[in-house]
Amino acid sequence: MAQRVLILGAAGRDFHNFNVFFRHHPDYEVVAFTATQIPFIENRRYPPELAGERYPHGIPILSEDELERVILEQRIDVAVFSYSDVSYEHVMHVSARVMAAGASFLLLGPTQTMLTSSKPVVAICASRTGAGKSQTSRAVARTLRELGRRVVSVRHPMPYGDLAAQAVQRFAAMEDLDRYHVTIEEREEYEPHIANGGVIYAGVDYERILRQAEAEADVLIWDGGNNDLPFFKPDLWMVVIDPHRADHGVRYFPSEVNLRKADVFIINKVETASFEQVEQAREIALQLNPTATVIDAASPIFVEEHSLIRGRRVLVIEDGPTLTHGEMKYGAGWVAARRFGAAEVIDPRPYAVGTIAETFARYPQTGPILPAMGYSDQQVAELEETIRRTPADVVLVATPIDLRRLIHIDKPALRVRYELQEVGEPTLRQVLERFLQIRNAAM
Repeated sequence: MAQRVLILGAAGRDFHNFNVFFRHHPDYEVVAFTATQIPFIENRRYPPELAGERYPHGIPILSEDELERVILEQRIDVAVFSYSDVSYEHVMHVSARVMAAGASFLLLGPTQTMLTSSKPVVAICASRTGAGKSQTSRAVARTLRELGRRVVSVRHPMPYGDLAAQAVQRFAAMEDLDRYHVTIEEREEYEPHIANGGVIYAGVDYERILRQAEAEADVLIWDGGNNDLPFFKPDLWMVVIDPHRADHGVRYFPSEVNLRKADVFIINKVETASFEQVEQAREIALQLNPTATVIDAASPIFVEEHSLIRGRRVLVIEDGPTLTHGEMKYGAGWVAARRFGAAEVIDPRPYAVGTIAETFARYPQTGPILPAMGYSDQQVAELEETIRRTPADVVLVATPIDLRRLIHIDKPALRVRYELQEVGEPTLRQVLERFLQIRNAAM
């Protein structure tokens, strides 16, 4: 008799694990998914178009809050942990809940879940959310194009809407973002690739995505999410490390797997971290993986009309996931406010409304920075209202996209941007040239 399975996820890794491991496996029957981390993703259904012929009615997606009840009532045999960017302590607490309710607890490894491409794959992963994957992915894509390669990027899944319609998404123009009705969080990842002249895929069914993407590429870039493992087997595995959270690589899941598997470490943000933080990050990484190449890098900030910041009361808006489950108290916007002489960084928490206030309550470690949460039209409206209520003179928009194009900001708003910049050698270009030479020789 097939074992009854519950997949614990957050609308990404969970669906991929189902697709590549469980969907056609006769020894398992997936009864349900649970969802956490991301708002508004539970109480849906994984559609039958994606679930396959063994699941003609699809598969329900429930809240992880219901974990014990689902295990008991649905006679679950195995619960499969399938999300990332959580502490080892969190993983083991979930395992205790699962086992106390009567089920076994399972983690699937990369060998069981990575797809193999006919084209070389460069994977960009990280030790934590907010380490700098996005600017690294852009820099890698730009360098490979300069080296004469056709490059297509594939982004870790962010399917927060109609799952069947989002099975395979190709973004090559700004109009594609509107066509697929993407959230702010999705737009933050896709838009910079498009602006740089690139093509980026995302979706739900990564076997189909892989085959379509590799048909138009010489090299694929896996643009990872959170600190998760790649869905495609890398030929060059790069891992970005944030020295501000130097020890998180050995305290958060699955960061340590990335560190142990990496071919290249990119120690980012060396211009804002202390020497001690940078060296601690380097020491931890090389103790786990002493043969990896190490690139030191900075993420310098660029602010338009920065003279408008001096002496003003400033509201800082940063990337949402980096502040919430990424546990960063500040980012580039806060650095810009301090560097360019803001009189005060206004704390938005007393002025937050609706789900924005709920986000602050759920993540109390978030500092006096506004996370750019936008998983629904309602949440976008509440973000806009929170900005309106906050008594600031200037708003610093430090999100990966220009938020001013998506919402009305009733105050002067300045864009804060950041790009990857290597410090010394080796450089990304040197590493990628060597990789392509070895690849060509092998072929």
